[in-house]
Amino acid sequence: MALAEVFEAIAGPDAPVEFVAYDGSSAGIPGSPVKITVRSPTAVSYLAQAPGALGLARAYVSGHLDIDGDMYTTLSRLSKAQELSIGWPERLKLLQALGGPKVLVPRIPPPPQEVRVTRRFLNGRMHSKGRDASAISHHYDVSNRFYEWVLGPSMAYTCACYPTADATLEEAQEYKFDLVARKLALKPGMRLLDVGCGWGGMVLHAAREYGVKALGVTLSEQQALWAQQAIKQAGLEDLAQVRHLDYRDVAETGFDAISSIGLTEHIGKQNLLSYFSFLNGKLKIGGRMLNHCITRPDNTGPSIRRSGFINRYVFPDGELEGPGYLIGLMNDNGFEIRHEENLREHYAKTLAAWCANLDAHWDEAVAEVGQGTARVWRLYMAGSQLGFDRNVVQLHQVLGVKLRADGSSDMPLRPDWEPAQARARASA
Repeated sequence: MALAEVFEAIAGPDAPVEFVAYDGSSAGIPGSPVKITVRSPTAVSYLAQAPGALGLARAYVSGHLDIDGDMYTTLSRLSKAQELSIGWPERLKLLQALGGPKVLVPRIPPPPQEVRVTRRFLNGRMHSKGRDASAISHHYDVSNRFYEWVLGPSMAYTCACYPTADATLEEAQEYKFDLVARKLALKPGMRLLDVGCGWGGMVLHAAREYGVKALGVTLSEQQALWAQQAIKQAGLEDLAQVRHLDYRDVAETGFDAISSIGLTEHIGKQNLLSYFSFLNGKLKIGGRMLNHCITRPDNTGPSIRRSGFINRYVFPDGELEGPGYLIGLMNDNGFEIRHEENLREHYAKTLAAWCANLDAHWDEAVAEVGQGTARVWRLYMAGSQLGFDRNVVQLHQVLGVKLRADGSSDMPLRPDWEPAQARARASA
């Protein structure tokens, strides 16, 4: 059986892509905007040894399978192939068509970009401080220059919030930071703790725009160095500070407000109770805490897919919970829940902008981090965009307050954090 016939069996005979293989066979629609090229038998072995998304990812990242065309479009058109789940009779039939046992033995080592727990730099108990530091470093210490190309001037690696459909990525990131600041009711002289602060975007915004004394902490050394330099260049050393530090090692207490933007995904289900309890203990009575994180739509599936592409290539040990579960834990650990919103569509737009940035800087990105790592990012961001569009994942902002002893919250009767202009449009 030619490889093209196997492709049709996996992706469907009407898959709207062009497929060509090293054996000379072809399938699909000639001239399609999406073209998939299988360049070597190694790609076939990857697909046979790990059917579905992981095998496709290994073949693509290693360069044995090429994709020409928009990656988001490619993934949306190959949904059937990524979700492949076939029984052993059908699998054996396909394996025989691909070349028999020789595609299974010997096992082809995964590309070097794949993280395995057996590797020395990612070992120990999950979500211990040492292992968390290694997992964070794997993803965030890639290259600050690479991140500048992908994220743009804001260096914000979290979901933006688009005030209008035609807003730019930079406008949406600025709006997101300001929305968080307004929800926290920041005022000059307050003290803010930003855990998992990334490159310091929230810290810089709070200090510059609100006169807040802000402390940010991150487990990524490269993020901390970049943020410290940005603070110095902005002349905000008296107000803003970023430390290379595990949030659990923050010694100060009595903060007026706390923001956690994109950290909860790295905490781990077993540590969420202590995470919210710890943050509550750092907050003044009457203070607010905003938790902004990716979630699953519900709690019917596992928190982590250990054999999945994201866990193996992008966010080792990352765990996602349903929004209701997280809200319940916040509520049970001293935070009265006052507001919640799902920004799922905003994250899809954010990822589309990051994908466009990477495409625009593709040659520089490959020169900086290598072909394999650049391909991981191209695949991961487009796949994530598709996931948010299709409600596979969501993004929730949850605002809580630490009540006073008499039960008062100091919260407004109605949310007052949207700009007057936005409120006027909403009521029109």
